[in-house]
Amino acid sequence: MNAWRLVYRNMLLYRRTKLVFLTGFLEPVLYLFSIGLGVGSLISGFSVDGRTIGYAAFVAPAMLASSAMNGAILDATYGVFFRLKYDKLYDAVLATPLTTGDVATGETLWSLIRGGIYSAAFLAVMTAMGLVESWWGLAALPATLLIGFAFAGLGMWLTTYMTSWQDFEIVTLALMPMTLFSGTFFPVTTLAAPLRWAIEVTPLYRGVALCRELTTGSLTVASLVSVLYLGVLGAVGMAAARRRLSVLLLT
Repeated sequence: MNAWRLVYRNMLLYRRTKLVFLTGFLEPVLYLFSIGLGVGSLISGFSVDGRTIGYAAFVAPAMLASSAMNGAILDATYGVFFRLKYDKLYDAVLATPLTTGDVATGETLWSLIRGGIYSAAFLAVMTAMGLVESWWGLAALPATLLIGFAFAGLGMWLTTYMTSWQDFEIVTLALMPMTLFSGTFFPVTTLAAPLRWAIEVTPLYRGVALCRELTTGSLTVASLVSVLYLGVLGAVGMAAARRRLSVLLLT
């Protein structure tokens, strides 16, 4: 599959920038230790599916979902923009047998690999700390790939409309509130209904809810809704990104 050639190219590039690759994993780990354990010592916990779990066990799956998001969104936005607008990598790529579809698929695969590595490492930390309370937690890793797929597809599509680095302030403006309010550090049930409904349709909230349901063993019909939602969002985003790349690079 031609798209894997682009994935291999990105792997070779990041071999020389291991420190940059590592920082995306450390941020949620530091959040877990400082907030999950530090602040958690002052909070008894929250109710999930009718039972109370510790605050660290509540925060940890949210940080797992955030790891997947961070790993996927960085390359699907900043990386794609640089390679598209400045490095002109895709112009060179299209002089080979690769197509714009291969570019979209390859960049999505690489984003999933990066997000998956972050998530696997973070899930190992969670397990070592005793924060995975169910065997369903094994399915949390595939769930993080689904989260990465949603953010990679959507992020790549939106990046094709950006014209300067200043436009990425919009990315930060969107990601920061999602990270803070998507049921990450406190239940969204404490918020007013209109605000709660708006949060519940964001991809990170669906990802946080899915990871929390898996690590605590509290699966419901909503878990399937989250899976379908994230899968459709990623597929639509990647298809739209492919069309936009064709417009930008072939016309």
